[in-house]
Amino acid sequence: MDYKKLQNGSDIRGVALEGVENQNVNLTEKACKDIGRGFAVWLKEKTGKENLRVSVGRDSRLSGEKLSDWICSSMTEQGLDVTDFKMASTPAMFMSTVTEGYNYDGAVMITASHLPFNRNGFKFFTAQGGLEKEDIKKILSIAESDGVTGLPKGKLQSGEFMDAYSKILADKIRNATGEEKPLEGFKIVVDAGNGAGGFFVDKVLKPLGADTSGSLYLEPDGSFPNHIPNPEDETAMRSIMKAVKDNSADFGIIFDTDVDRAGAVLSDGTELNRNRLIAMLSAILLREHPGTTIVTDSITSTGLNEFITANGGIHHRFKRGYRNVINESIRLNNLGQDSQLAIETSGHGALKENYFLDDGAYLVTKLLIELARGRKQGYKLESLIETLKEPAESIEFRMKVNLDDFKPYGQNVLDNLNEYAAKKEGWSLVENNYEGVRVNLDKSHGDGWFLLRLSLHDPLLPLNVESNSVGGAKKIAEEIYAFIKDFDKLDTSSIAEYIK
Repeated sequence: MDYKKLQNGSDIRGVALEGVENQNVNLTEKACKDIGRGFAVWLKEKTGKENLRVSVGRDSRLSGEKLSDWICSSMTEQGLDVTDFKMASTPAMFMSTVTEGYNYDGAVMITASHLPFNRNGFKFFTAQGGLEKEDIKKILSIAESDGVTGLPKGKLQSGEFMDAYSKILADKIRNATGEEKPLEGFKIVVDAGNGAGGFFVDKVLKPLGADTSGSLYLEPDGSFPNHIPNPEDETAMRSIMKAVKDNSADFGIIFDTDVDRAGAVLSDGTELNRNRLIAMLSAILLREHPGTTIVTDSITSTGLNEFITANGGIHHRFKRGYRNVINESIRLNNLGQDSQLAIETSGHGALKENYFLDDGAYLVTKLLIELARGRKQGYKLESLIETLKEPAESIEFRMKVNLDDFKPYGQNVLDNLNEYAAKKEGWSLVENNYEGVRVNLDKSHGDGWFLLRLSLHDPLLPLNVESNSVGGAKKIAEEIYAFIKDFDKLDTSSIAEYIK
């Protein structure tokens, strides 16, 4: 098969289980073993070493153990010494390459993040971070060839790393607060969605003194019987918001399947997600690092931009894709412009102080430090974002481009929109925009903004609309529809339905 079709940006993803109509298994035993061989050859070439140690972990997916067995056996055949950590989180797997006493040459995480139960995939790390798109392309190219390392067979052993990783997080909170049990007296509930995040209760929160009664779905179950483990999912967020209210909790935490993302709920039951989460972390980091630059994806709100600026920071919107925002933040730092946070509205967030690793548990750790600090100093977390202006309405449309070669057509729509917007009364093109076409609209034209962009991988033109006024989003959508309705290869039915 064409293994290049398994590439999803800087990850590998595919179908690992039967059970969904028209979705045939492509993460077969052969595919997984070829990918393991490809990674082994790539790692040997990358490091120049012949004595290579690699760690492997997986989330709770039903296919995880099988895929782990296949890739572990393949890498040992290629001469790597492999340690199987079994259930783990994606950030922990990276940390196994940089933590003293472990220092693996490479790490593999078996996960498909929040995707449905039948999907799975691989993420790869070295001590320099997650692999880039070109690295994945190279690994898959080797997998399609007959390339081998030429090394004698390696060893496979079982190991455990989540205790060490959890201690890093707990000690971070202890050191920042100066207390052995800084969360004593707090009720904190966690919804792990039956993913890999249940460890956070027993290995981080309880040792710090927190009351975690009322926490939900901590047991790993790859069928995800309760809800999708995804902080962006409405059902998942309603679950943790209800848990906070029902238990009169001080704080609620929700993780995605492999714990590289997190969302939170404040004591009043309101969610801390998307722009609100970015604002909260920005407020904390701007106090610690005045004037720092916060890199976000392209769909963050006008209110967030104003909030970061008002707090003395620089807001740098960039392209969607968690590797894109991370790499842009790293690029700015290399140029001498301090940037402490790279974060998407999806919850993928990476801090300079933490290897620019997108780690949901580490982001939560920063919030828990602030929670404990606030009790000492007499303020609540909510107060940090009380000046954040939030839109009255927001909506996203995902318009399909009905062409196999969709990118030229989609780019043509954007080019035409750019010309149209420059002349349209009441519209103002946003300069220094790195993705798509972003336009601000005055009060008579909808009192808000929209962003039309071309999807990175799918034949879609996503359109994000926000308005500061009730009814404004519909007015903005009407104005955009007047422009795009004549593009016959673009499915604009969702907007037509919204405005009728």
